[in-house]
Amino acid sequence: MSDISRLIADVKEQVLYLRELGGDAVEFDPELIDLTKSISRVPKSVSPVVLPAVTPVVESAPRRPHQKESRLSSLPSLSKRAPVEPDRSISISMPASTLPASAGNVKELINIEPRFDETIESIHAEIGNCTRCKLHSFGRKQVVHTTGNFRADLMFVGEAPGADEDEQGFPFVGRAGQLLTKIIESIGIKREEVCIGNINRCRPPGNRQPEPDETAQCRPFILREIAVVKPKVIVVLGATAAHNLLQIKTPISRLRGNFQDYFGVKVMPTFHPAYLLRDPHKKREVWEDMKKVRDYLADK
Repeated sequence: MSDISRLIADVKEQVLYLRELGGDAVEFDPELIDLTKSISRVPKSVSPVVLPAVTPVVESAPRRPHQKESRLSSLPSLSKRAPVEPDRSISISMPASTLPASAGNVKELINIEPRFDETIESIHAEIGNCTRCKLHSFGRKQVVHTTGNFRADLMFVGEAPGADEDEQGFPFVGRAGQLLTKIIESIGIKREEVCIGNINRCRPPGNRQPEPDETAQCRPFILREIAVVKPKVIVVLGATAAHNLLQIKTPISRLRGNFQDYFGVKVMPTFHPAYLLRDPHKKREVWEDMKKVRDYLADK
């Protein structure tokens, strides 16, 4: 495929993506469209033409009760995976120095070596009606566990449950969760084919950020789940989740778009869907991040 054809295909793909995420008014300069059509018919012997910059204008629209089937559903599904090799494993071991002094008895969970008999269900059973940190005393209704396909190649990790998640008991089911579903579908994967969880499993009061002692108690369990699921890629959503999973303080604006190597797993930090609801202009940057995830999984 020539550079011009690739650019035309990318523009079309981007328009579909932006419309899927709630942009009904995606406008382009008519002259650009005519130019694009004419260029697609130019013989290969003609010198390449540089297209002018394309800037879609996206207006957010309220979610309609009866959405049509995704126009991106024709993209190839990336969910089919080869059988797991018998010796495939992820060993996660962390120095206690990476935890805050307030971590308390969580230090006994630092060496995370997945046992041959450990499952997601056994981890959830161990967590139980958790009272390990103070979040349980702030009116949380239930512990919100990781859900989805526990043999998925792709895993999403967020910060903590919100009000809808606390009510229903599943991660990412509110407005931000509906947007996350569209983001997942935009790369040709169904939501039920991925694994979705949070660093913290209890809703902080007022949806505030989890505090260091709270994340220290909960974080080891998501690490053990990662060791069981063995995903090829983890998309970490938002600054709080990225900082707590990767144990770094780099701003999310600098982290996003670049794969991080994390105990043999590729991690792609990107913006949280809740942030995209406040600033829809960032949807394009998330799209660029998700294309890298899609291409990496396709190569694998």
